[in-house]
Amino acid sequence: MIRPGLRSAPALVLALSLAAPAAAQRLAGPPSGGNQKASVTQGIGPVEVTVSYSSPKVVGPDGTDRRGKIWGGLVPYGMSKDAFGTCGDECPWRAGANENTVFRFSHDVKVEGQPLAAGAYGLFMVPGPEEFTIIFSRNSTSWGHYFYDAKEDALRVKVKPRKAPYTHWLTYDFVERKPSEATVALRWDELEVPIRVEVPDVDGLYLAEIRNQLRNATGFDWQAWEQAAQFCLERKINLPEALKWAEHAATPGFTGVESFKSLSTLSQAQAANGMADAAKATMQKAMEHPTATAVDLHMYGRQLQAQKRTDEAVAVYILNAKRHPDVWPVNVGLARAYAAQGKTKEALAAAKKALAQAPDDNNRNNLKNMIASLEAGKPIS
Repeated sequence: MIRPGLRSAPALVLALSLAAPAAAQRLAGPPSGGNQKASVTQGIGPVEVTVSYSSPKVVGPDGTDRRGKIWGGLVPYGMSKDAFGTCGDECPWRAGANENTVFRFSHDVKVEGQPLAAGAYGLFMVPGPEEFTIIFSRNSTSWGHYFYDAKEDALRVKVKPRKAPYTHWLTYDFVERKPSEATVALRWDELEVPIRVEVPDVDGLYLAEIRNQLRNATGFDWQAWEQAAQFCLERKINLPEALKWAEHAATPGFTGVESFKSLSTLSQAQAANGMADAAKATMQKAMEHPTATAVDLHMYGRQLQAQKRTDEAVAVYILNAKRHPDVWPVNVGLARAYAAQGKTKEALAAAKKALAQAPDDNNRNNLKNMIASLEAGKPIS
């Protein structure tokens, strides 16, 4: 059985201990030392980051409680010496037990601000009371640190360990997550070692995938082109290509369909590219299109209100009432339109009609609050 932090041992003992992992590869059975295998995977945008490791516990195989004795004890500070293998006096910790802990990145990333190419890496650490050196080795298939070679290092970074709640089993977890980065931490005993992984251009990777998808079977669906355009519009990126995608989606033909959704997205793309007049004409066409539902028009009115374009929103609510009289949620829109015009009596009447049509408790409660505000002479949100 090979234990984490093993420094040196007589040749015979080493030979016997090494027999366990060799046999484990040939025969089914429990992992060496009871150190169960584990893995954790996290997506950062389209990038997949996986850590695979063997997980020792604070209590030793012989029942010894090693709490408070892991760091600087079982796991020594600095490089260690080992009589077996070739690492000699420069043996880092394997950052787990048994076989190498392996980090896998599906795409190029940055680790603690330093670039690291996609691939699989053996993870090693040089612990210290104030600072850990994290080593990503191109050798990810070894057992322990015995054959570690610094010449195989792909990257070394330094991080600060920090106190953490007690963790019995050595565990890796993604403790902080953002759209373009995540922090994975090794946690054991009462310490954690955080490693920040960043994807420099998440949107660029998404765009590359979108372009590929539009060239395969996905591209035969107009909705894929519309969604591609919306992706860019929401992020305010790649706007000229977004316009082309929106035009493709809204052009009737083999893969394009003219509808409220495709036309309204085209209008947004035109506006984003400085084509104000074209955008206005396209949106008018969208509102008049047979596919424009009461919900479509209502949500467009709400969008205009959120943009403080109140007069335009009122016009949309009134158009909706003409196109879809007395249908949910038309009366909600009318209540908002009348309230914006200062017609409280008419707004209350419309809100009460809407209350009787509300499809669920959430909408009913919102309308009750609206009615209460109108009756108190307060503005509605």
